[in-house]
Amino acid sequence: MTDEIEAIRRVLSGDVDAFRLLVVRYERPLMVFVGNLLADAHQREDIAQDVFLAAFRQLETFDPKRSRFCTWLLTIARNKCVNAIKRKTPEFHEDLAPPARTRTPYDEAVGNECLARLDRALSELPPRLKTVFVLAEIMDRPVEEIAQIEGIKHSSVRSRLSRAKKRLRVILEPYAQGGS
Repeated sequence: MTDEIEAIRRVLSGDVDAFRLLVVRYERPLMVFVGNLLADAHQREDIAQDVFLAAFRQLETFDPKRSRFCTWLLTIARNKCVNAIKRKTPEFHEDLAPPARTRTPYDEAVGNECLARLDRALSELPPRLKTVFVLAEIMDRPVEEIAQIEGIKHSSVRSRLSRAKKRLRVILEPYAQGGS
C-alpha cells in the first residue's frame, strides 16, 4: 500500500506515468467487478476505461484516510455500472470467459451453462442487490468495504445480501430440480 500512496503522490506531482502502477494493480479486480455487473463485453471494457480515466482526473479527491484506493476505485466503477444499467435494458449474452481449468468438453459445457444461468439470474436482480452480491460473493469483499462503496450501513449490506441470495435461490430453483 505504501507504493500505492507513493504512486498517487507522484501522479499528483506531475508524473502521469506513475498511474500505470495503479492500473496494473487494479485492472483485474476492476474487470471482475464490472464483468459481473454488465453483460456486454464492449460495454465492460468501455466502463473499465472510463473508471480509470475518472480516477485519474479525480485523483486529487482521493483521501487515504477515508478509504483504500481499491475501495475508492470500485465506488467509481459501481456508480458507472449502475448508470449504465439504468440507461440500458439488460441483455442476455452467452459470451462467457473461459473457465480457469479446462476439463472434458462435457464438463466445460455444463459449467458454461451454469455460469450463463447465474448471469441471467444476476441480471434479474435490481442493481442495489446485484452490486452487493457481486462484491460480497464473487469478489469476496468485506462488509465494511461494501458499505463504503455502496454508501450504506453495514446492516443494509447484510440485508441486501440476504435478499439477493433469497431471490437468486428462487430464480435458480427450477435448475436445481433438474429443469431447464
